[in-house]
Amino acid sequence: MNRPTVQRSLDAGPWRGRTEDLRGGLMVCGTTSNSGKTTVVAGLCRALSRAGVRVAPFKAQNMALNSAVTSDGHEIGRAQYLQAQAAGIEPEVAMNPVLLKPTGERSSQVVVMGRPIGVMSAVEYHDAKSELFSLVLEALADLRSRFDVVLVEGAGSPAEINLLDRDIVNLRLADAAGVPAVVVGDIDPGGVFASLYGTVSVLPDELRARIGGFLINKLRGDPALLLDGTDQLAELSGVPTLGVIPMLPDLRLDAEDSLTLDRSEGSPLDADASLDVAVIRLPRISNFTDLDALAVEPDVAVRYVRSARELGRPDLVVLPGSKATVSDLDWLRARGLDRAIAALDATTTVLGICGGYQMLGRSIDDEVESGHGVSAGLGMLPVETSFAADKVLACRTGTALGEAVTGYQIHHGRVAAPADHTDDVGPQVWLRLDDEPEGIRANRVFGTTLHGLFDEDGFRRRFLAEVAKCAGTTFTPGDRTPADERNDQLDRLADHLEASIDLPALGALIASAAAAPDHSPHRELSAEPC
Repeated sequence: MNRPTVQRSLDAGPWRGRTEDLRGGLMVCGTTSNSGKTTVVAGLCRALSRAGVRVAPFKAQNMALNSAVTSDGHEIGRAQYLQAQAAGIEPEVAMNPVLLKPTGERSSQVVVMGRPIGVMSAVEYHDAKSELFSLVLEALADLRSRFDVVLVEGAGSPAEINLLDRDIVNLRLADAAGVPAVVVGDIDPGGVFASLYGTVSVLPDELRARIGGFLINKLRGDPALLLDGTDQLAELSGVPTLGVIPMLPDLRLDAEDSLTLDRSEGSPLDADASLDVAVIRLPRISNFTDLDALAVEPDVAVRYVRSARELGRPDLVVLPGSKATVSDLDWLRARGLDRAIAALDATTTVLGICGGYQMLGRSIDDEVESGHGVSAGLGMLPVETSFAADKVLACRTGTALGEAVTGYQIHHGRVAAPADHTDDVGPQVWLRLDDEPEGIRANRVFGTTLHGLFDEDGFRRRFLAEVAKCAGTTFTPGDRTPADERNDQLDRLADHLEASIDLPALGALIASAAAAPDHSPHRELSAEPC
C-alpha cells in the first residue's frame, strides 16, 4: 500500500463542505479514448481521500494488456489498481469486474471477476454483455455499500449509439445505478466543443439527463483564449462546464495501455545517464509497468525499440511480457531482433520477464494462446515452456541476488528448467520464490516470471549494479523509490485538479446520486453468466 498522505478537511479545503455530508457517486465519461478519464478519476480519488472521504474507483469493463493481481489472487486492470492506490485502499476485484485482454485485432481474452473465462471475438463478446450487466451492477452496488463515494470510469465514448442497447460500462450503467456523469473532452487535438456537444446531442433523453457537467482537459496556453466558448456550449447543450484543466507536463503514472509508449517513442536518450536500457516494444506488450521503477533511477535511461537499428548496443536488453508470446516472437524474428540480441557481446545483460522469459528458452508448446503447438525459442536459456488452460494468478515474495523481491505472477505458460541447474559454470537459479527455484540465468542472460520485482529498492539497485559491472561502467543509485514517485505524482495531479475544477459544484453532483440498491456480496459473484 502507498504511504498515507496528509489528510485535509473538506471544511477548510477547496471542496468547501463537511466530510460526513459527502456521499454518492459519479461517472467520468470521455468524448474519446485517451481523453483523460483514467487520470481524472485517479486524481479525484487522491483529492477526495486526502479530504477524508472513503472513496473507491470502479470500471465495469476495461480493455488493457496492463493488468495487476490483487492480494487475494484476482486479475484487474492496472488503471483501477493505480486508482485504488490513489484512494489509499486495497485494490480488489469488484473495482474491475470485466477485463478484456486483446489477443488479436478482433478477439480478446475475457476476464470476469478476476478469472479468465475464455477468448471471444468482438461479436461473441457483444452478445454476452447483456448477461454480464447484472453482475456489473452488483459489483458496483457492493462498492457503494462500503465506501462513501465511488468514482465510475467509463470506456471509450458514451455516444456509440450503435452499442447503447448492450452498454455495460457507460451511461446505461450510470442510469441503472442512479449515478450522475461528467464528460471529459480533450482539447489538444482540436474540436472539443463539437465533441462535447455532439456527445450529448446524439444520446436518448434518459441518458442525456445523466450528464451534469463537462470537463475540458489538456489545455495548452491561456484559458482566457476560450473566451465565452464554455458559456455558448452550456447554452447549446444545457450542460455547464465545471472545469478547464491545463495540460500537466511530465505526469508519470502507471500506463493503462501501450498507446502511451507509442506517444512517447523517439524521445532522446538521457545523456547524463550511465546505463542504457533498451526494452523490446513487442506488438502485444503487456505489464510493461515493470520497467517504470528503472526510470526512477536518475542514472538509468529507458527506451523502447522496434528494430535492430534502434537497439544499438545497450547495457541492458529487456524482453517484457506479452499477451501473444508466439506471434510476438515471430515478429521479433521478422525484425531481425533475434540476431541483433544474439550478436551483443558479453558487456550487455539480457533479461526476460514472463513472456520474454519464455521467448529466451529452447521451445514453447502452446495449444492455448496461439494454437501453434511447439515453436522454437531463442535458445538463450535452457528452459522449456508449456501453456496450460488455467492461468497462474498470485502475489509472491522471494529472494534474488541476495535481496528480497515481491511481485506477482500472471501467465498461462509454465516454464520448466533443467534438473541440473546449479552448476557454477552453467545455468543457475538466481531468483527463488518461497524458497523454490523460479528464475534461471545463464551467464549474462536472466529470466523470471515475476512481475514488479524492480519495485524493491534493494534488488533493483543490486541488479543494476551487476549490469553496470558487466558493461564496464558505474551505477549510482538515486534516493527516490517507486512508491515515493507514485505518491508525489498523484498528489501533484490532485493539486492540479483542485485548482482547475469547480469542486463545490462537482461535490454537489456527486451527492445527487441515488442511494445504492441492495446487492449480493461481490465475493459470491461468479463468471457463470458467460
